[in-house]
Amino acid sequence: MHSYAIAEIAGRQFRIEEGKVVTVPRMKAEAGDTVTLEKLLLVNLEGKVSVGVPYVDGAKATAKVVEHTRSKKVVVFRKIRRKGFQKKNTNRQLLTKLEIEKLSA
Repeated sequence: MHSYAIAEIAGRQFRIEEGKVVTVPRMKAEAGDTVTLEKLLLVNLEGKVSVGVPYVDGAKATAKVVEHTRSKKVVVFRKIRRKGFQKKNTNRQLLTKLEIEKLSA
């Protein structure tokens, strides 16, 4: 059985596992740095589940920043029919890839 946790990063929830790479919103750490994630909502260590209220006390995960990337381009297009109005805009989110090294409760 594998271990996993539900972590809150930048207001969003991600399922993290040891050895996996997770793409999260841009963090202020440099590539190669080690980051500690302490806002774990749920931890499952080899079948032993701990649920936090709202966070699990004493639980943390360590992750290594692999790289900073950008998402695929998202096109936002608005049109009002019969009025000749068209507006096109694009956006690329700034992302960080984290490699989860260790989960502990």
